[in-house]
Amino acid sequence: MDVKVTSTLAELLESIPVAFPQIGETIKGTVISVGRNEVRIDVGGLAVGLIRGPEMDKHADLRVGDDVEASVIGLDNEFGELELSLKGAGRKRSWDKIKELLTAGTVLNVKVLDANKGGLITRVEGVPAFVPVSQLSPTNYPRVAGGEKNKIQEKLKQLVGQMIDVKILDVNEEEEKVVVSEKAVWETKQESILSKFKVGDNVEGDITAVTDFGAFVRFDTNLEGLVHISEIAWQRIDHPRDVLKIGDHVRAEIINIEGSKIFLSMKKLVDDPWKSVAKKYEINQWVKGRVLKINPFGLFVELDPDIHGLAHISELAAKPVKDVNEIARVGDEFEFRVITIDAEAHRLGLSLRKLKEDEKEEVKA
Repeated sequence: MDVKVTSTLAELLESIPVAFPQIGETIKGTVISVGRNEVRIDVGGLAVGLIRGPEMDKHADLRVGDDVEASVIGLDNEFGELELSLKGAGRKRSWDKIKELLTAGTVLNVKVLDANKGGLITRVEGVPAFVPVSQLSPTNYPRVAGGEKNKIQEKLKQLVGQMIDVKILDVNEEEEKVVVSEKAVWETKQESILSKFKVGDNVEGDITAVTDFGAFVRFDTNLEGLVHISEIAWQRIDHPRDVLKIGDHVRAEIINIEGSKIFLSMKKLVDDPWKSVAKKYEINQWVKGRVLKINPFGLFVELDPDIHGLAHISELAAKPVKDVNEIARVGDEFEFRVITIDAEAHRLGLSLRKLKEDEKEEVKA
């Protein structure tokens, strides 16, 4: 009885085709351990494969549980395991697949593995891929005042472990470089939303970020536009944070759309005070002004909340001035004389110099 059962089992096992890997064959497996300079792979439960030394790929970031393809270069090493290589046909197949994905413009959902000051690191088809900071979507772009690299890296590190959608942007197999873009996916999604807006439309939304060069406004369905510092107000502004903060609700006009980039203007929704500057000020009029800022070439002066003027260094005293700081400090108030008005260019020239006798006669006349 026992002999018959054993015989039947042996016949059954013999009838099941088991394809054991052969040298030169490309096999698929799952990483079961990662050492300092070696990786072991479970090959479908049939055998364990070892990748080590020169057969490792320095660019690969393999982890336990990863699926991988490798080429068989030996059937029985000193540990009774398959000897494998990541540099054979399997590696070539990965690069071919990456090129196919690039050509097709396929959207890939990848995991952020690490971050540095320049961007994020992920993997595509087992090959390390890089997401430059410039290719991040507005949601993940690290808006850091002053562009401090350490703070940028801190913000990028917060994305490690998250899944993001990307498209392959560039592939260089010789240098083993893959560049992917999250922004490209975001731009595609925005196209249908952007189509309902045009230059001249008025929008309103909340300030989401304030930078040295302007402020970002989020409106409609997660759209974001930039208000450049020159488009915030008619008067001169040293820094956007002086007049805006995150969370402020503002109105703006769309002044340009370039691809997925939207440019806004807040000042266009406010009457230009310079249109009526001639009604307020005239040449040779003496007006009270407060020093807003001191530059080597002169003083920026506030005449009223809307109109600012410049007192050039040559107009600060009868004698040549070497250092503007010897004449005034920020916050000082003086009586200035209006010497030029250019409403179209939004410029008004001021002087601290007194009128000469012959100039006074001309003014009286």
